[in-house]
Amino acid sequence: MSKTSFLEKLLDGVEVEWTVLGEESFVTVANAARRPVKASLRVSGEIPYYGANNIQDYVDGFTHDGEYVLIAEDGSASLENYSIQYATGKFWANNHVHVVCGKQGLSTRFLYHYLRTVDFMPYLPNKDRSKLTKGEMMKITVPIPCPENPKKSLEIQAEIVRILDAFTSLTAELTAELNTRKQQYNYYRDELLNFEDKEVDWKPLGELCSIGVGQTPQNNEIGEYPFVNAGTTPSGYVSAYNTEPDTITTPSRGQGGIGYVGYQSKRFWCGPLCYRIRSTSKLISTRFLYHFMANSLKDIVGLANMTGVPALNKKELVGFSVPIPSPDEQARIVAILDKFDALTNSLSEGLPREIELRQKQYEHYRDLLFNFQKTEDGANGYLGTNCPYVPSKDTKHG
Repeated sequence: MSKTSFLEKLLDGVEVEWTVLGEESFVTVANAARRPVKASLRVSGEIPYYGANNIQDYVDGFTHDGEYVLIAEDGSASLENYSIQYATGKFWANNHVHVVCGKQGLSTRFLYHYLRTVDFMPYLPNKDRSKLTKGEMMKITVPIPCPENPKKSLEIQAEIVRILDAFTSLTAELTAELNTRKQQYNYYRDELLNFEDKEVDWKPLGELCSIGVGQTPQNNEIGEYPFVNAGTTPSGYVSAYNTEPDTITTPSRGQGGIGYVGYQSKRFWCGPLCYRIRSTSKLISTRFLYHFMANSLKDIVGLANMTGVPALNKKELVGFSVPIPSPDEQARIVAILDKFDALTNSLSEGLPREIELRQKQYEHYRDLLFNFQKTEDGANGYLGTNCPYVPSKDTKHG
């Protein structure tokens, strides 16, 4: 199928006109029923309580019942990727979301997908504030294909929704599977790394490893090597390295990082606020040690001085007690946990990569399907190109 034939067939030469969210013949604004309730005053129940970005609680009672789109009024987590939520059935909406739905010739689900393509920045009073007033919200334009024939219009909208829902459904299934795998990973990790009742020797970390901190980069040139310092993610990338792979890293001081344990599989630059740890003993592998330390966050935090600026002193770290199972047992544990780690955390393989690909595909086809063009007379023009593809559950993309 050619790049244009699918959408040409879908529209079949019909025009696309534009309306706004304030047009009562197409859109209902249901803000009047919203009601904020402090957490301490909410009655626990089974009804979702929506805020600007997500479900905040489950309560007894509801403000709306039906199919609606929730648009953040203020507090959107991102202004570039503005918070748009879809709610059905009974739910409670607080005053941080606008509540809208389509009627007659406008599908609410179609409206939901379309609003996720909108640039909301022009509708915010000040570009540094995420306050979308009702007046500005009602100015947001919405395309209506074939408005003179509501039946055909809704058929076109339904086909667009079908395609996009195929992607969101698969993403939801993959996300649910990922959460299940993470629970399994945590269970097996806790079981495999629990040596309290097993006959193994224990030794202090300082007898098994080299432990030191890094230095400030010699220059700030951007390069290929991660700069690992006090945080849980690289602070950037530099043009030189000072540490070889197969190294454990953990912050020595700073807010939010103490207790986090990372593993560096490539050369990197270790900063002055980060310990680099590598086994120097035949008794233990660095990779096994990484898994054990990563599962010991509370114990490592317990070694630190958490008053003022949190700090983990080397004299405390060297005394951290580590189990020494046999080399074969270490290798077995590492093999199991590495497999789970790749499946649940890797951005280059496993479920996180697959979810990222599905999301990118959804955004790609969503942008194509909603690539309507306004002409000078405000009527149609459709610039969509290739969008016949609907994924199956068994489809894999590389």
